[in-house]
Amino acid sequence: MIPAAFDYYRPKDVEGVIALLQEHGDDARVLAGGHSLIPMMKLRMAEVPHLIDLQDIAALKGITIDQDTITIGAMVSQHELINHDGLSAAAPILREAALQIADPQVRYMGTVGGNIANGDPGNDMPGLMQCLDAQINLLGPDGSRTVAARDYYEAAYMTDREDDEILISVVFTAPVGGFAYEKQKRKIGDYATAAAAVQIAKVDGKVASASIAMTNLSDVPVWSQGAADELAGSVCETATLKAAVAAMLGDIDPTEDNRGPVAFKRHVAGIILTRAITRAWDRA
Repeated sequence: MIPAAFDYYRPKDVEGVIALLQEHGDDARVLAGGHSLIPMMKLRMAEVPHLIDLQDIAALKGITIDQDTITIGAMVSQHELINHDGLSAAAPILREAALQIADPQVRYMGTVGGNIANGDPGNDMPGLMQCLDAQINLLGPDGSRTVAARDYYEAAYMTDREDDEILISVVFTAPVGGFAYEKQKRKIGDYATAAAAVQIAKVDGKVASASIAMTNLSDVPVWSQGAADELAGSVCETATLKAAVAAMLGDIDPTEDNRGPVAFKRHVAGIILTRAITRAWDRA
């Protein structure tokens, strides 16, 4: 289908974006990679009279690693995540996750900011950013502010970002220890039936700390403190793995759709999480 008519803007700086958002209000939307918004416009599920393309804004691009602090600009593509040597060394879980997003064509255009910003419960980066305890930097007419990824998502497609704000970057401390991003999907390019991001730090042969988040099993990504607590101080033996999975299963709330009934999704979630924890522990 063909989208409804719209005015197209390509500002050169973030100030220009904010001015356009203020001028046009609810009639304006920003465009990052376009893999979510453009299909909705073509299907007439979204009508956007004023479309603001972020491609020319240099301030939204780039990856910075300053000692153990990592900053990723909103317009960094999944392809750049995969091919940035410094990032692959400092936070290898990002490369592992990005390689499982859709296909190369999508990854060339799909952006970190777009994947995070719109609150799609099937996207991979939101859960991963919760696992990494990332901070999301927003900019609006009243200035900049920072929101923790673990507090950013409110419901499906509903986030803490105001309509006249844009996502500028994400910042997190370089993770330590073992990692894994496990994903089960029906076919290449599909959203996950279930996906798990796990980071485990090991000290003296035991789990010193853990962070666990899952994707597409609720209307928001789910970071589970209870699952991490079950692993603390353990050697990730079978009983501990089962306890961590049980804790996560208590936190998720999947719904039936074309990826399967609730019981199937919970079963898949348990398998995927067990694999992710096991692999992260082996790498720790």
